[in-house]
Amino acid sequence: MPRVLGLGCERGAPCDEVIALAEEALAVAGIDRRSIACIASLDTRATEPAMLAAAAHFSVPFRVFNVDTLEAEASRLENPSDIVFALTGCHGVAEAAALAAAGKTGVLIVPKIKSTHATAAVARGAFVESPQDVVAGRGQNESASSHSDSAYAASEIVS
Repeated sequence: MPRVLGLGCERGAPCDEVIALAEEALAVAGIDRRSIACIASLDTRATEPAMLAAAAHFSVPFRVFNVDTLEAEASRLENPSDIVFALTGCHGVAEAAALAAAGKTGVLIVPKIKSTHATAAVARGAFVESPQDVVAGRGQNESASSHSDSAYAASEIVS
């Protein structure tokens, strides 16, 4: 069954930090990096260099979801955050994005782990590629959240 790596990060998070956290999440899961079907996150991160670098590092698509789609996963989160909700409109980014990409039958196999500027989670499920996936380092899904990007300055946003 495919695995999805959900990532959240502050704007301008160091690429090497996000990649190292992603590698750590895979190690915690005990899975090979080749079993990752995609990286998933909030749509406001569609052009974030660290996210694109992580997708390139693992040679997988980068799928982004709007805030409503991520908030629809709130009941399945292991670590919902009121702080993240206040800043983004959803109770989590890494876990919610992993679950959204893994589909209705997806389950978390690594709940949210954190670094200084990022979060990661791993889910397994029935991932299906989408035309909304970000490809070749450019966001095809350019939808924007209605929430202010200035809110992302807070360290708690790394949901």
